[in-house]
Amino acid sequence: MVQNERLNALTEKVIGAAIEVHRTLGPGFLESTYEEALSYELELRGIEHERQFPVEVSYKRKSVGQGRVDICVEKRLIVELKTVEALLPIHTAQVMAYLKATSIKFGLLINFNVPVLKQGLKRIAL
Repeated sequence: MVQNERLNALTEKVIGAAIEVHRTLGPGFLESTYEEALSYELELRGIEHERQFPVEVSYKRKSVGQGRVDICVEKRLIVELKTVEALLPIHTAQVMAYLKATSIKFGLLINFNVPVLKQGLKRIAL
């Protein structure tokens, strides 16, 4: 139970950082701009993370490719960023695929192209 509470607290910190980025920049920029800004905000808050985290894709125990997660926080939380008109099922599927490939159990899908960031947040669990 304590581990879940820690992960929930970490998730809330990341969401708070994303809200600060959205509050400051607003919608309308490229995904890469938000990735840079969110990474910097996480750094300012002392939250360990890695941008463009490599994900090995395996098929029947054979490596068949590699993907990249926008931000991986403390190797426990995947954060996938979007700047789209609306989040679609394919965006959720992408995060689910990353969760399966990394064995990380939780992810955040964040769309910055919304008037209020709460409308663009989706928590995803494996």
